[in-house]
Amino acid sequence: MVSIVVVAHSGSGHTWVLAEAVARGAGSVPGTEVHLLDADVAHEQWDLLDAAGAIVLGAPTYMGSVSAGMKAFMEKCSRCYRSRLWQDKLGAGFTNAAGLSGDKLNTLIDLALFAAQLGMHWINLGLVNGTLATTDSPDALNRLGYFLGAASQSPVDLGPDRAPPESDRLTAEHLGRRVAEAAHQWALGRKAYAELRSRS
Repeated sequence: MVSIVVVAHSGSGHTWVLAEAVARGAGSVPGTEVHLLDADVAHEQWDLLDAAGAIVLGAPTYMGSVSAGMKAFMEKCSRCYRSRLWQDKLGAGFTNAAGLSGDKLNTLIDLALFAAQLGMHWINLGLVNGTLATTDSPDALNRLGYFLGAASQSPVDLGPDRAPPESDRLTAEHLGRRVAEAAHQWALGRKAYAELRSRS
């Protein structure tokens, strides 16, 4: 069994919709146990986080960067920096903003850099730009053309029951599946490598 933990901060609920989609995608891979944590209280679940094979981080993009709630969680994770508790875990990320761009790439970079500082391996989205994949780009996966992680757009006048759109939710599900599949491959590879080392 591989454990995936999704940690998300959400102000108006839109990013939480994506977090649920990531969790659904990860849970669709057989042999995967998924936990969804609110970033505000995730630090109360260190045992769960420390035991995870992969941690997926999600935050809205506020003022061109991660939200304060996610930043607070990231700073609490400094306990893992010197100890290397999360060394060689897999990581991935997602974000949401009201704007089509909204500087969401900077949020994904913040999340990826955080993971790198803790020695984690970042899993990218693994999709082509949605506008290149189909002529009906509003309904395509990765319709906004991000590669470092999943990104979505939710107009401020639409609640989380209507936004982000289905294509963005399916993109988040894709990310969750991709992370879970990578985590299984990583776990099998580590086991095979350990057995090889023990024979040499």
